Amino acid sequence: MKLIVISILALFLLVGCDGTTSFKENKIFAGAKIVEPSTLALGQTTYLEYCIQCHGVDGKGKGPSSQGLLPPPRDLTQGLYKFPWVAYGEVPHDEDLARIIRHGLKGSAMLPWDISDERLDAVIQYIKTFAPQVWEVKDAQLGVKLELPNDPFGDTYKHQAIVKGKKVYHITAACTQCHRGYATKAEITEWNKELSGSVEVDPLFYTLKPQDGEYNYKVLPPDFTYHELRSITDVPSIVQRLMYGVTGSGMPGWKDVVTDEELWALAYYVDSLRALKGEPAERNKLIAPLDAQK
Repeated sequence: MKLIVISILALFLLVGCDGTTSFKENKIFAGAKIVEPSTLALGQTTYLEYCIQCHGVDGKGKGPSSQGLLPPPRDLTQGLYKFPWVAYGEVPHDEDLARIIRHGLKGSAMLPWDISDERLDAVIQYIKTFAPQVWEVKDAQLGVKLELPNDPFGDTYKHQAIVKGKKVYHITAACTQCHRGYATKAEITEWNKELSGSVEVDPLFYTLKPQDGEYNYKVLPPDFTYHELRSITDVPSIVQRLMYGVTGSGMPGWKDVVTDEELWALAYYVDSLRALKGEPAERNKLIAPLDAQK
């Protein structure tokens, strides 16, 4: 009842009793997108109906249902979005925001929303008004979409990809700087000898390392065998995320840092770890001996 009362009060604050809103003129957003007042008004009422409880009346992520949520709701006034398909920090396309709203983000309170295409587009445009410093800058451009490289492995060579990806994860890309390790100390020592002769293994190798992000809270990198991956559905979606990074979290994009073959190998390896989430016995077979080395 409290949430309903708050939402109704917010609706009266932002939308007049006669149904009018503060939007009187077209807005021009990044990518030269022209949006009419009627669309923004529909987006506003849609936001008040579906989004205000978590993201708040002012878009700062402090709605009445936000307390205790981890991760907390996105502060939309920052104009930062973790999971678009554009390079780290670039302005997302409408289809990126639509995908997140339609499908939600696993492991968070951001649910998938089944609303009409008209309302979906309208609320996306309204959300942009919370961050004019990103969306309303003159001549602001949308981020560049990267072409998904061809899969050099496929199901036929999936096992080879996983083996290669394990080494890419632990050595080439050094993912354990943030994420935990899943290889034995003996494996790491041998790989290090091949590269540099060093045999040292970081004392924090088997732990998750919280990172300073841009969202005013510590970002905890996922344990791929345990946590839900917010925007991941399959191996290609992992490749997409590796290419683009996770804006504002400290997770950079890896396109042109490692080869396309290494990207796919890494994605297959991460997916093999992800498959253990629903198999506690199999997960324990991997994790228990590793943790015993600490």
